[in-house]
Amino acid sequence: MPDVITVRVETGSNSFQEVVVKVERPTYNKPFLGGFRNVSTGVEFHNAGSQTKPKKRPDKGIQLFCRGTQTAVEKNAQQQTRNTTSTQMTKTGLYVSNMTDKLITPGKYFTAEEYHKRRVEAVIVIQKYFRRWHAAYLVQNLKEQRRLRLAREAQEELQKKWEKEEKLRREYEKKLNPKTREDFELLYHDLQLWMQEETERINRTLTGAKRKAALYALLEEETELIACIGMHKLSANLENQQKAILHFLEFYKLFLKCAQPRRWKAFDGKITEMDTQNSLRGKELLEIYRSINIKDIPKDERISVLLTLKWTVKEHECKLTQEIVALIDREIDLISREVKECNLEGLRKRICTLFLQYIKTPEFNPQVVGLIKVPQDPLTLYKNVYFCHSCEKYLPPSEFPIPASSHTIGRCRSCYQLDNEARKRESYFKYRLILENLRKSEVDYQDDSKIVFLVQLLDMQYLIENIWNCRSALSACSDLYELVMVRWDKQHEWSPWNTILLTKEEADAHLKLCNLQKTYEAPFIYRIEQKLIRAKNYFVRIPVMASFLHRSNNQSNAN
Repeated sequence: MPDVITVRVETGSNSFQEVVVKVERPTYNKPFLGGFRNVSTGVEFHNAGSQTKPKKRPDKGIQLFCRGTQTAVEKNAQQQTRNTTSTQMTKTGLYVSNMTDKLITPGKYFTAEEYHKRRVEAVIVIQKYFRRWHAAYLVQNLKEQRRLRLAREAQEELQKKWEKEEKLRREYEKKLNPKTREDFELLYHDLQLWMQEETERINRTLTGAKRKAALYALLEEETELIACIGMHKLSANLENQQKAILHFLEFYKLFLKCAQPRRWKAFDGKITEMDTQNSLRGKELLEIYRSINIKDIPKDERISVLLTLKWTVKEHECKLTQEIVALIDREIDLISREVKECNLEGLRKRICTLFLQYIKTPEFNPQVVGLIKVPQDPLTLYKNVYFCHSCEKYLPPSEFPIPASSHTIGRCRSCYQLDNEARKRESYFKYRLILENLRKSEVDYQDDSKIVFLVQLLDMQYLIENIWNCRSALSACSDLYELVMVRWDKQHEWSPWNTILLTKEEADAHLKLCNLQKTYEAPFIYRIEQKLIRAKNYFVRIPVMASFLHRSNNQSNAN
């Protein structure tokens, strides 16, 4: 196509002029922006872009970047007062009253410096009042905190006093009405302390024959007190027998549960019951047990019940059933001889006891397996029995107090108790409390600590008496009721070489510390470390403790 074209332009009425127009060809290809095609004619139409070549910015030799700009938006709006008013002054031919006019006089002129000075003075006045209010608020807040702290401390003191009085009252109650082994330990311990005080007083004040007579009288009084304690022990044993009967009644309730049918809830909420073979067997034994415990029934009914029991137990042939059958035959024979019922009470109790033992046996009553802890293999009991050389009895391991430093089984608990009552008369109640509190606190850490459960009561007594001298490491408090054992370094598990004896308040404050070296003084830390070394040297002789010691050393080296 030519670069120049001629165009006719109308210049007037019926007159035209030819004008030469130069055509500029594009130097670039326009991008394709899409389009559409006429289906009828097949002509394609393209979407057009700009028809002019974009203006190219001059190159300034500097790299430029585009950025958005934000300008203020201007808006014009007309303002008009709500009421149209006008102002008119007095002039010739017009009088305007000035009764409502106000006379305004200019005030004192002040400079900008004076204005700012006055503002600063006002700010200072405001600051003074605010600081006064803020100081009063802080003082009031401190007073309130002090009041609350004093009230809390007073409440804690009252609580401590009440707890101490309650402990003394319970201890006095235990000594006045002893019922358990711990109560009798306290009695014998107080008796030993009283004997030591009286013996020292006699040896200090008397000599010669008077001293011997006083010691003889003291021995007689001690004998009477021991006999009195023995009477209390007999009465306590009777009460324990009553508790055993109550325990038997609790088992009877379990036996009732054993005879109940299986129950489950259906999808519609209804309860479905099903009698199994085991539950029917439990019901049968329950009915027989109830029948043989009925008193004041005719002789014919009693004989019928005994025969039913006899044929029930004869289903299983063993030594227990043979003994029950023999006792039943003896009672039937005595009833036929018109023996009084008061003379048959002992025989009937034996029959009830043996039949209850028959009921407790899973071989005869399978339903009782889920209610009583019976070993699957009775032969395992013989593998876990030890012989006490003192009382010459075979007992389970739970009856032997084995300290961590012991290499043999030794004597059973009953022999230890008897020897303690006859010779040392020591009370382990307070040491037992400290050990129980220590084990509870170690369980709360949840870091799989094991050493605390290997330490026995005698080991705890050695730690408290020989290592810590029955005193708090900080306040030297000697009341064992107020003392607890906690970790010296709470990052590691408790052990005899990582412990400290403190009061309860001191222990709470100690466990909140993060850095022991910065909190305690060097002499105090040195003294505690010496005690821990003594405890380590004592317990490291035990093989189990030595393995834990090596493990803790490896852990500390890794840290």
